[in-house]
Amino acid sequence: MLQTKTKPSSTIISARTSTMLVFLVCGLGVASWAPIVPYAKERLGFNDANLGLLLLLMGAGGLTTMPITGILIRKYGSKNMMLMAIILLALILPLLLIMDTPLTMGLTLFTFGAAIGTIDVAMNAQAIHIERHYSQHIMSSFHGLFSLGGILGPLFMGGMIKFGLQPIIAIGIISVLLLLIALSQYNSLLSSDQESKHTEQTKFSWPGRAVIFLGLMCFIVLLAEGSILDWSAVFLKDVRNFDAATAGAGYAAFSIAMTVMRLLGDQLVDKVSPQKIILFGAAISSSGYLVAVFSPWGWLSLAGFVLVGLGAANIVPVLFSAAGKIKDVPASVSLPIVTTIGYTGSLAGPAGIGFIAYSSSLSVAFCFIALLLLIVSISYRQQ
Repeated sequence: MLQTKTKPSSTIISARTSTMLVFLVCGLGVASWAPIVPYAKERLGFNDANLGLLLLLMGAGGLTTMPITGILIRKYGSKNMMLMAIILLALILPLLLIMDTPLTMGLTLFTFGAAIGTIDVAMNAQAIHIERHYSQHIMSSFHGLFSLGGILGPLFMGGMIKFGLQPIIAIGIISVLLLLIALSQYNSLLSSDQESKHTEQTKFSWPGRAVIFLGLMCFIVLLAEGSILDWSAVFLKDVRNFDAATAGAGYAAFSIAMTVMRLLGDQLVDKVSPQKIILFGAAISSSGYLVAVFSPWGWLSLAGFVLVGLGAANIVPVLFSAAGKIKDVPASVSLPIVTTIGYTGSLAGPAGIGFIAYSSSLSVAFCFIALLLLIVSISYRQQ
C-alpha cells in the first residue's frame, strides 16, 4: 500500500510539479518525431519493411540504455540522469530532419531511442518515490503530462508545415523549449540522497512471476501506444489518403484522448478497481484499432485512434504503481524490469509491425495489435 501522509511537504509538492514537467518534456520530444516519419520514409526511399528495420534501431537504443540507467540512478540519482538525457534529446531532434542516408539516420535514431529510454526509466523512478508520500494513486497525472506533450508535438510541427514554414525551425524551437524546462526544474527534483532516504530496505529477491506478468502486460500496451506514434501517420497517408501535413492528426487525436483520461485517471483509479481499469481499458483500446481499420471514412479512423487513447490511458500508470508494490520484491528491482520489458514493446515492437505490414498490409498489422490487447483484457480478468 502507499504510505499514508496527512499532507506532503512543500519539497515533495515541488518535486511532483517538476517531475510532471519532465514527463511533458519527454512527451513533447517523442511526439515531435511522429509528423517526421513520412518525410524520413520518403527521403530515404524506404518501404514499410525498411522503415520497420530503421525503427528497430531506435528501439535498440532505448533497450541498451534502460538497464544501464537503472544502475546509474542508484549511483547518481534520477534527476541527473534526466537532465543528461534531455540535453541529448534536444541535440538529436534536429538531426532527424537532416540525415539522408540509412546509416546516418540509423545512428541518429539509435541515439534518439537511447535518450528516450534513459528519460523513461529516470522519470518513472522519480515518480515512484514521490508517490510514496501520497495516500492515493498519482501516477496517472504524471503520464497525463507526457500525453499533453504528445498533443503539442505533432500539432506544432504539423501546423508549421501546413502553413509553409520550415520544419527545421519548428524542431529547433522544440529543442530549446526542452532545454529551458529541464534546466529550470532541475533543482526542485528529489536528489539522490532524498531518494535513498525513502527507498525500502527489503532484502533483495529475484523477480518472480508477478514481475514478469506485469512486464508482459506493459509490453503489449506500450506496443499499441508506440505503433500509433510510428505508424498512424503512415496509415493515414498511405491507406486513408491524408496529406503529409495532416497525417500527424492520428497521433494528436490519440494523445488528446489519452491526456484527458490520464488527467482524470487518479480519481478513476480511486473509485474503480485497478483490475477493472485494465480489463475494460484494454478491450476499448482493442476496439479502437478495429474501428480505424474497418471504418469506411477517414474521419472515423481518427475516432478509432481516440478509442485507443481512451482505453489505454491509465493501464500503464496502474501497472507501474503495481510494480512498486509487489510483496517481497523491492521497487528498485521490480520497476526497472517491468519498464524494460514494457518499453521493448514501445520501442522495438513497432518495428515488428513494419514487417507484418510488408508481408501483408498495415491494416492486418493493426488487427494483430487489437488481438494482443484482447489478450491483456482476458489475462487480467483472471488476476
